[in-house]
Amino acid sequence: MFTTIQAFINEWNHESAATLRVLDTLTDASLSQRIAPDFRTLGQLGWHIATTIHEMLSRTGLQFEAPEGEEIAPDSAKTIAVTYRAAAAGLTAAIESQWTDATLGEVHEMYGQTWPNHLTLRMLISHEIHHRGEMIVLMRQAGLRVPGMYGPTRDDWMERGMQPLV
Repeated sequence: MFTTIQAFINEWNHESAATLRVLDTLTDASLSQRIAPDFRTLGQLGWHIATTIHEMLSRTGLQFEAPEGEEIAPDSAKTIAVTYRAAAAGLTAAIESQWTDATLGEVHEMYGQTWPNHLTLRMLISHEIHHRGEMIVLMRQAGLRVPGMYGPTRDDWMERGMQPLV
């Protein structure tokens, strides 16, 4: 539970930087990678992460610029990453200018439930981590190198001349 705006900003900066490492690794050719028919593509997952920031937090009354074309993922990896950067920065600026620590306890309707703002912020981060995990599997299938987020990746270990654990 976040009890201060600064506590959220600190964690958000860390997690959004990790998401950007993933998004910056995508290529236009990789965006169509999917686990199976009728599942989201890598591009759709990236776009979903980028657009959910505004979609979720605008439900709390927070005001910042929404990305254009929220419904359809673009066919440009760069557009997805640029859109995410703008949304993440817009969220940070909006929270810092529109909320106080006391605002974290205010409640709003969220997907048929009532959530305090501190829970909405936690769910935003958890949602992003969840979909980032899905993206990593698709990135490997697409032949992309997965960037480290919470420590070295298998590729990082091998580059260091170490045997990765199985």
